[in-house]
Amino acid sequence: MRRKTVRYLSRYLLPALFLLLLSCGQKQNRQSQAVSDSTIVFKHFKLANARRQFQKAITEFERQNPGLHVREEILPSNSNIQHQFYVTSLESHSADFDVFLIDVIWTPEFSLAGWLEDVSDLFPDSVQSQFFPAPIKADTYQGRLFAIPWYIDAGVLYYRKDLLQKYGFTPPTTYDQLVRQAQTIVQGENQKNLNGFLWQGKQYEGLICVANEIISGFGGTILDDSGRVRLQDAPVRQALQWLKDTIYRYRISPRWALSADEENTRLSFLNGNAVFLRNWPYCWTFFQRKGSPVKGKVGVIGMPSISGKQGRSTLGGWQLAVNRFSRKKVLAKKFVRFLSSAKMQLEFALTVGTKPSRRNLYRNRQLQMQQPFIADLYRILIQAKPRPVTPFYAQISQILQIEFSAVLANIRPIPNAMHSASVQIEHILQLEQGTK
Repeated sequence: MRRKTVRYLSRYLLPALFLLLLSCGQKQNRQSQAVSDSTIVFKHFKLANARRQFQKAITEFERQNPGLHVREEILPSNSNIQHQFYVTSLESHSADFDVFLIDVIWTPEFSLAGWLEDVSDLFPDSVQSQFFPAPIKADTYQGRLFAIPWYIDAGVLYYRKDLLQKYGFTPPTTYDQLVRQAQTIVQGENQKNLNGFLWQGKQYEGLICVANEIISGFGGTILDDSGRVRLQDAPVRQALQWLKDTIYRYRISPRWALSADEENTRLSFLNGNAVFLRNWPYCWTFFQRKGSPVKGKVGVIGMPSISGKQGRSTLGGWQLAVNRFSRKKVLAKKFVRFLSSAKMQLEFALTVGTKPSRRNLYRNRQLQMQQPFIADLYRILIQAKPRPVTPFYAQISQILQIEFSAVLANIRPIPNAMHSASVQIEHILQLEQGTK
C-alpha cells in the first residue's frame, strides 16, 4: 500500500504541485513587477549551453527595436512538464506569455485546440520553402501555418572512430554490423565500464523516438500514410525484439538503459564509457570541447537498419509559436521573425550546437568548418521520419511509452503489448475522425 502511495505521489501529485508552485510564483512575480505594454514574455525550456546566447539575442533584438523589451521565463528541460504547463495555461486562455517554444509533436494538438496564433502572414510559401519540409508540414493545420521551425533535430549514431579504426571496422550501416562491432570492441578492450551501445530507454518521449527509428530500420511504421495502426506487423515486432536483445541477448547495452535519457547517455559517452551512442546532434559540441575525454575521437552517421532497408532518423526539433491569447501579438510576431532569421539560427548553431531549420545554412563555410559532419547531417534531416502527425499524439505517445516499456522490461510479451496498444490507439483515432 505504501509503495502504491509513493508511486501515486511521484506520478500525479508532485507534477501537479510543481505546476501550482510555478503558477503561484509567476503570479507573485507579476504583482511585484508589472509587465509594460512594450514588454513581451518569452517562455522557453532550459536549453543546455544556451543561456548566454539567449541573452545576447534578446539584447540584439532590443537594440534593433528601441523601446521594446523581452523578458525570459524559463521552464525545466523535461518536455512532459513543459507540456503540462502549456496545456494548463492555454486551457484557461492565459495571456501571461506571448512567445513560446513548443515541441514539433505538439503543434497539431495546440492548433486543433485553438491555442496558437496564425503566423502565415509572416511566412508566405516563398519563405516556407527555405525551411526543411517535414517540420513545416507538422506546423501546418488546415492550410495555415501556426508555428515556425526554430531548430530541427534527428537521431544520429555517434561512434568512437579511434576504437573502430583500431579493430579495422568501418562505421556500421546495419544492425548486425553494430552488434558485431560493439561485442568485439568491448571484449577486446576489457574495460570495466565500457558499454557497446547506449540509447534512451526511460519511459518518456525519448523512448518513442528511439523505437520509431528502430521500427523504421526494420521496414515498419507505427501508423501508415492512411492513418492505420501497424503495430502488430512483423517488422514492428522484430524491431522491439532487437532492442530487447541489445540488453538481454547481445549484452551490448546496459540494464540502466531502461532508465536512461539523453543526458545520462551523453555524459557516459563523453566520459569514454561507450562505443556507440544514439542521441541528437546537440551532443557534438560537448564532445569536441576543450578537455573532453573524447575530443577528436568521435564520428557520427545516420541510424542503421537491417540489410536492404534504409535507415531513417526520428524527426525532432522545436518551434516558435505565438500565444493566441496574447495581448501583444504584433510585437510577438516581430520577435518570432527575428529569432527564426538566418542570422540568429546560425549564431545559435555555432555557439549552442542547435541545427538550423533553414536549409541554405548547411552550406555556410563557418558552420561546415566548425561541424564537419553538417553536410552528412543535411541528408539525414531531409529524410527524417516524423512520429505520427496527429492532434492526439500526446495520448498515443502515452500508450506507446507504457507498452514499449513493458516489453523492454520483460513484463509483457511483444504480441500482447502491441495488440493492447493497437486497440487503444484505434479508439483514439476514431475520436480524431469525429473532430474533422
